[in-house]
Amino acid sequence: MTARTEPPEAEPEPPDATPRPALIRELLLVAGLFLVYKLGRQLATGHTAGAFLDAHRVWHLERTLRLPRENAVQSALLHGDTLIHIANTYYATVHFPATLAFLVWLYVRRPAHYIWARRVLAVVTTAALVLPFTFPLAPPRMLAGTGLIDTAKVYGPSVYGPPSSDHLSNQFAAMPSLHFGWALMVAIGLIVATRSRLRWLFLLHPLITLVVIVGTANHYWLDAIVATAMLGIALAVIHPPHRTATTAGRAPDRLAPEAPALVGAGR
Repeated sequence: MTARTEPPEAEPEPPDATPRPALIRELLLVAGLFLVYKLGRQLATGHTAGAFLDAHRVWHLERTLRLPRENAVQSALLHGDTLIHIANTYYATVHFPATLAFLVWLYVRRPAHYIWARRVLAVVTTAALVLPFTFPLAPPRMLAGTGLIDTAKVYGPSVYGPPSSDHLSNQFAAMPSLHFGWALMVAIGLIVATRSRLRWLFLLHPLITLVVIVGTANHYWLDAIVATAMLGIALAVIHPPHRTATTAGRAPDRLAPEAPALVGAGR
């Protein structure tokens, strides 16, 4: 009888051999990125009249383009107080920590992909800060005549105060939506950096984010579309690292130890 031979088990993928950047420098760079994000939006305040005029233009442009009304998404979320409260909480508590967890995980497990993702986020964030100076935009929750309500103000939790007294954020900087742009980059970055067949589930993060930002009337569809276009340009210019030929044929990563927890904060 011929002995039956079992196929050899696939070897696990070796860790990324790229040296990690200096931790202190990276902490300063990432902290600077978040600081620029916050301060840049504050510097673009003071364009109230123009922000409402642009809001009406965006609203009518969406109708001309036959985009679905944001009201349909909000109506779906308003079927129950619990659902809209979850949406408001997601908007308030996922944005920053999810992105930070993504960067930390890449820094530890995929240093080369970390450098790539950090550069992309820096470029998109910097470019996004230009628009509020040239195109201030009031969010749909402030726009009269649309039938939309400020769900965070009505149902809570809310991260914004009255625009006149809110000195921590610029509420007239709706376009582009970095909430969506960052969420989409988190998903793309994890899909590129991991090899599990389930990695496409990471796209649920930007999908849920899109439903939340539109349903809570914090953003228009066009805010997400512009953010996607800006991210696409950045990704076309800043290419991800290539896997080596020896790595390409190895076993896929398992999802459980690869996926950072997408939990956490703010606008």
